[in-house]
Order: sequence, then structure tokens, then C-alpha cells
Amino acid sequence: MDWKDRIISDKNILLGKPVFKGTRLSVEHILDRLADGWSEEMILESYPFISKEDILAVFAYLNDLVKDGLIYEVRAKV
Repeated sequence: MDWKDRIISDKNILLGKPVFKGTRLSVEHILDRLADGWSEEMILESYPFISKEDILAVFAYLNDLVKDGLIYEVRAKV
């Protein structure tokens, strides 16, 4: 999957945060819901204008960030 087909960043929309094309719903917001324990079904029910493929695009986007070294591991102090 090419996340670029579903996720965009436009300085005029949410200050350039990545959003789903055609919406003002940010990738960050969906990640927050997932981190809070929401299921895919809960997300799709609450945001019917996005699809399962949009949620998968979030993971593809994050995977590219990790591969490109834009997200780094944070180690706890021992």
C-alpha cells in the first residue's frame, strides 16, 4: 500500500499535520485512539468517512518514518 494515496500534509490544513485526503482528520488523532485501546471497528464506526484502508495507510506511513530514521527509539535511563 502506498500511504501517499490516502494521507497528505498541507500547511493550510491543521498547520500541516498529516491528515486523510479530503478530511481534516489527522493521523495523530487516529493514533491517539489506537493508543487508547480503540479497535478498528470503533474507529470506523466513529469516523465513517474513513476506511479500513485509511487505517492501514497509517501503519504504512509510520513504517516509512521508522525506515527513514525519522522516528528514533527512546531508551529509559537505567
